[in-house]
Amino acid sequence: MHSFLEIHPEVQNALADGKPVVALESTIISHGMPYPQNLKTAIDVEEIARNNGAVPATIAIFNGKCYAGLTKEQLEYFASAKDVWKVSLRDMPYVISKKLPGATTVAATMRIASMAGIKIFVTGGIGGVHRNANETMDVSADLTEMEQTSVAVVSAGIKSILDIGLTLEYLETKGIPVVTVGQNEFPSFYSRKSGFSSPLRLDDIDEIANMLHAKWQMGLNGAVLIANPLPADQEIVAEEMEVHIQKALSAAKERKITGKEVTPFLLQYISEHTKGESLEANIALIKNNARVGAELAVAYSKDHS
Repeated sequence: MHSFLEIHPEVQNALADGKPVVALESTIISHGMPYPQNLKTAIDVEEIARNNGAVPATIAIFNGKCYAGLTKEQLEYFASAKDVWKVSLRDMPYVISKKLPGATTVAATMRIASMAGIKIFVTGGIGGVHRNANETMDVSADLTEMEQTSVAVVSAGIKSILDIGLTLEYLETKGIPVVTVGQNEFPSFYSRKSGFSSPLRLDDIDEIANMLHAKWQMGLNGAVLIANPLPADQEIVAEEMEVHIQKALSAAKERKITGKEVTPFLLQYISEHTKGESLEANIALIKNNARVGAELAVAYSKDHS
């Protein structure tokens, strides 16, 4: 397995010394936002992790290997290249065997983080059960990966373009704890509110670290979803965002966009139709998640290394 894994020396040293490391995905760089904001955001997010005590490990696939930790040059490449694959689990063997460049989704990033021994992972929002999934059967591999891979996922909730209620039901069925930081309502990515109560609430990072320790020490495999609402002054009100989501979904249906192309299309459409407001919120939430993820990595390594 490790012949396919390339760990950046800084990340390798931190892991060997039991120091805090936080994994970061690359899909948000290649497919989540436009250049040059994507590169600036990727660099800023790594810096936020460092400033809060953790070593960042941005994860991607390159030249036939899974990379845990990228150089500045590699970040620049993934931000600007046009031919980068969006890689989920099903795509990994193909992209690796063909030595293609691949930006990893939540599911693929979790798997590679787990291979490297990284326990805390920061993303923007997770995938889930798509709206109209009763017709399309479109359920993100992020959810099935969370069932089996023991990595904590810090996100701003479930992407609001999805069916949040059904996704929460699915997570419950699979035994994946869902905890919201500091509020009773589950957040919905761009917004602090979703209309759904959070299954669990914890207000303190050390409490979350203790919960991770308890879960994995008991042999309960799988992820914990840590929902971290973005700050109130940076959110887009849920009702306002829903109007844009409905228009984006209609546009995707008209253009017959399916599969893994759906999410990037919807995010780009919403960004264009909110005059970039959604992009600003997206950047704000990933930075906020990086801070909390780094704090969690520090707390987890301190108590449970």
